[in-house]
Amino acid sequence: MLHDITADPRAQDAPHTPRTRRGVVAAVADWSARRRTIAIGGWLALVALAVLSGALPLGEQADARDPGEAGVAEDLIDAAGGHAVRENVLITAEGDYASDSEAQNATAELVAALTAIPEAAGGIGSPMSEHGERWIAADGDAALVTFEILGPDAAYDAHYENVLAAVAAVQDDHPDVEILQAGDATLSGAVEAGIKDDMTRAETTSLPLTILVLLAVFGSLVAAGLPLLLAATSVAGAFGLLGLLAQWVPFNSAASAIVLLIGMAVGIDYSLFYLRRFREERAAGSDTAAALRTTARTSGHVVAASGLTVIVCMAGLLITGIDVLNGLALGTVLVVGLAVLGSVTFLPALLATLRHRVDAARIPWLGKRRIKAEPSRFWARIASTVVRRPILTGGVAAVLLLIVATPILGLRLQDAAVTASLPTGLSPAVDAATTMQEHFPGSATAARVVIAPNENETLNPAATDTAVEALHDQVAASDGRLLEPVTTTAVGDTIVIRVPLAGDITDPEADAALAHLRDQALPAAFDDTAADIAVTGKTALPHDFTEQLAARTPYVIAFILLLAFALLAITFRSWAIPLASIALNLLSIGAACGALAWVFQGGHLEGLLGFTSYGGVVSWIPLFMFIILFGLSMDYHIFVLSRVAERRLTGAANHDAIVGGIAASAGVVSSAALIMTGVFSVFVTLSAIEYKMLGLGMALAILIDATIVRGVLLPAAMSLMGDRAWGRAAHT
Repeated sequence: MLHDITADPRAQDAPHTPRTRRGVVAAVADWSARRRTIAIGGWLALVALAVLSGALPLGEQADARDPGEAGVAEDLIDAAGGHAVRENVLITAEGDYASDSEAQNATAELVAALTAIPEAAGGIGSPMSEHGERWIAADGDAALVTFEILGPDAAYDAHYENVLAAVAAVQDDHPDVEILQAGDATLSGAVEAGIKDDMTRAETTSLPLTILVLLAVFGSLVAAGLPLLLAATSVAGAFGLLGLLAQWVPFNSAASAIVLLIGMAVGIDYSLFYLRRFREERAAGSDTAAALRTTARTSGHVVAASGLTVIVCMAGLLITGIDVLNGLALGTVLVVGLAVLGSVTFLPALLATLRHRVDAARIPWLGKRRIKAEPSRFWARIASTVVRRPILTGGVAAVLLLIVATPILGLRLQDAAVTASLPTGLSPAVDAATTMQEHFPGSATAARVVIAPNENETLNPAATDTAVEALHDQVAASDGRLLEPVTTTAVGDTIVIRVPLAGDITDPEADAALAHLRDQALPAAFDDTAADIAVTGKTALPHDFTEQLAARTPYVIAFILLLAFALLAITFRSWAIPLASIALNLLSIGAACGALAWVFQGGHLEGLLGFTSYGGVVSWIPLFMFIILFGLSMDYHIFVLSRVAERRLTGAANHDAIVGGIAASAGVVSSAALIMTGVFSVFVTLSAIEYKMLGLGMALAILIDATIVRGVLLPAAMSLMGDRAWGRAAHT
């Protein structure tokens, strides 16, 4: 396979150059260049059909099932066929609530307003209800009113608006009293609004940045537009297909921003590889047909191998068995697959059509210099220094990255709490939940205990009421791990009991409280009740998600490493190159994850990045970074190694092949890395802390891979391995 991706037709007369084979990718690209009208029209038709398929009215989209016991609880609620949406309103007093008549009047007016709309609100709990002391804060300076928003589905939105209007009216009547609302509906709405805002900002920020970099790289409006055209059509087609497949595979809005930016990054990357080689061949004197054939045999195969590696890596997410990650994997596989397909069909056809006009509309002072695409003298000097002293230079670089990676040893994985995910001041509901947490810990994000009748049975009301009272006793005896107020909501034949937990939603204290509720309090209270019992909620959902993810992660990593090794071994017909590439990738990913832990778990750079100390790293981020970066960084390795291999196959000495290959690939790798770093840096500017973590980690890893790894560690490793790096291919 080394012949297919590295053969250089300009060296056909060299004494050591083997006879080249065209290969499938080159054959497809060559056909596309000769049948350019069909290739261009076929690609645009494919994208159009994909987009239209996503708009077909096929029914409801598939819902993601949460893992673990929390998923079981959510299924029980869905099976009951009703709503279990509960809201909380915090009323703060000036000093002691018991002596603040204005705060008490506001509470009474709110309860009366909610009672007046029984079709919209029910299950009202307040200081005026039975056991009213449970709705007064332990510090005595605030009260809580809780209520259920009723269905059915068709009327739910109107009921929610009526409830919001009632709360707002009470606030208007009592301007001197602080009235804050946070609960299931308001917090979910805040998260959805935050995601939509992040999507808009990601789209509007990344595109201008990418255009500027492409203009600087190519110095031509036409050449800069081709990567954008391929990326945009690939992303459009992928989202269209996702709209169709989402009927069967869950795909949520949180994954949209990730798929969008990855699609833009790989689409532009693959175009850069292809377009840069085409321009080089043209500058060397080849006509359009010969330049395209060479590009297809070299960069075309690099694109195919790189894309296949990314797809294989993303397929590893399916091993987790988590629906939301399955949808994310599907979206990424689709967008990368389309980018590869477009690179070997649509792009060659466009280049065959444009020919020399690909450099049209040059930018003054920049266009002529960029067209030459000469090897980088800077990276040639660095590589030359490294191959002369590989142990010293490689050792220093490796030690440096290991030091940066050391914070991984204390890495704590947790899922993003709603109040931590969005920054203070962005959402009134999140700010209200944060304030509510101070007075009534866990009330806005309480655990939800689902009590459902066994099959073909019904709950015994008397036994259930007795068990609920026993649960109150368990709360009182929990040493502060479980808290009041405990509220009960009826959902058909099922009941949902909310139990506030101590701690900050996803911290160790909250996890310990959840374990106490599941393992001790509930068995003690409901021991004599014939019912299915499961716990979900803002603490249980991320806890169970993280548990399942942690249990499956070793299998995911093993799957990716084995398949990546196999792909690289087949591509380069060597076992040494895959081992070295995998080791270097792990080193750069480890350094990026270490920096991530230092920043977000250690609480550094909070002011600069706009977040509050989190105390951990969101559970799915390290694994997702490993998968994406392992695939994307292989782009650089395959591209650089293919240039080195070209020179080895034409008889160049190991030293010259390494230096020449790195110098020749420096321009396109640096450009691709700059674009990808810029695209992922956009995540750092978004509001959700998960996006900030992902953006910082990805940008750092790409920078490390394109500089320290590509410029120092890779040439050092290749120099130390010598002819052993190429195995049988070195002697073929």
